[in-house]
Amino acid sequence: MRILIKNAMIVTMDAQRRVLKNSDLLIDGTKIVAIDSQIRESADLVVDGTGRMVLPGFICGHTHLYGIMLRGAPLDVKPTTDFLQILDRIWWKVDSAFVNEDAYASALASCYEFIRGGTTCFADTYSGPGSIEGVLDAISKGVIQAGMRGILAFEATERNSKEEGERGLKENIHFLNKLQKTPNDLLWGMYSLHASFTLSDELIQKTREQADRLPAPLTIHTSEGLIDVYHNIERYDKRTVERLFDLGVLGPDVILAHCVHVNQDELKLIKASGAKVAHNPMSNMNNAVGVSPLKEMYELGIPVCLGNDGFIFDAIENIRSAYLIHKVHHLDTRVTTPQQVIEMATINGAQAYGLEDKLGSLEPGKLADLVVIHPNPRITPILPEGVYGYIVYGCTANEVEHVFVNGRQVVENHQVVSVESEVVKKALEGVVPILWEKLGIKC
Repeated sequence: MRILIKNAMIVTMDAQRRVLKNSDLLIDGTKIVAIDSQIRESADLVVDGTGRMVLPGFICGHTHLYGIMLRGAPLDVKPTTDFLQILDRIWWKVDSAFVNEDAYASALASCYEFIRGGTTCFADTYSGPGSIEGVLDAISKGVIQAGMRGILAFEATERNSKEEGERGLKENIHFLNKLQKTPNDLLWGMYSLHASFTLSDELIQKTREQADRLPAPLTIHTSEGLIDVYHNIERYDKRTVERLFDLGVLGPDVILAHCVHVNQDELKLIKASGAKVAHNPMSNMNNAVGVSPLKEMYELGIPVCLGNDGFIFDAIENIRSAYLIHKVHHLDTRVTTPQQVIEMATINGAQAYGLEDKLGSLEPGKLADLVVIHPNPRITPILPEGVYGYIVYGCTANEVEHVFVNGRQVVENHQVVSVESEVVKKALEGVVPILWEKLGIKC
């Protein structure tokens, strides 16, 4: 199918960060084939871009799709005072209650919310000791059904046993091998390790060796809470990143999630290794763990992408939070710029996972993942020099008018068209009451 978007403000996010006013964009099949001031070629679908901004589809660099299932859950737990208590009293109980059917339903629901707000690709790590084998296939079903892209992994951990960690690694290997034999345009795989305070050196190194044999990105939760730092200092006389660096696990294919409690020496090790960071500001605020040193990361040239950690699935809300939190943290309005945070949610996300030749910017030859934003009413003129600020200061997910993934329209006129809302509702109704009952909640 050939799709032509006419007369739009095209925010390319290419190497020159060009913003093209009154320009056209042509999609042929799954790829962008032309961007020009006036394209005269015929198309099967013509989209009016007048008064609209066209951006690369947003990329969520770190998420937990299953987190959506706890929204509004009135858990009867003793109030938590730190991050480890949050894990122990809430999330590890939720993890243990999940089965594959829950994982599928949560994937479908999360993807529905993602694409409605303009996110076209995400990197997900699933955790559930009671649902390991085959769970990535279940999640894949929901992702494909929703029509968006996913980079999927099981979060290997030894918090219950070494055998559990082995099974988690094997599930990732199984999924990667399956994708090698039967590729899918919407799916990629990766390796995932939980925070190092639940991991032995042996499992960390074994995962590194496996990632070298069967290449794929590797993501690790890193110093999200102080428990990670204290554990490593107590057991190994090293801070978290120091331990990971000395184990030889860090490299350009590694994405370190959070990196809240990292010092300057650790940042230098991250830079030296070529690893990337997935920043999750809204989750960090919610869990009260602290503020990641984004300013220092950028000063060292560490690539940073933007994640939601399974908390809020609205990309623009996450972008705005990333823009604001560091200003108030440093009491300095110069710390972040609108362009910088939009880069984090687009091209930086693609680069983090080695997909910059396919995603993250609007250029001929790249995959046709894009979002059309229509501010209505348009309060002030949208100029190329101010387009990033217009998005950060004033846009909402409700202004996402069209979304395309792989050349297929998944949102049309503000409505998700790739999967019906009733299908999502039915999937959730079949599992949420059972899951909540396991957690002691009566619906």
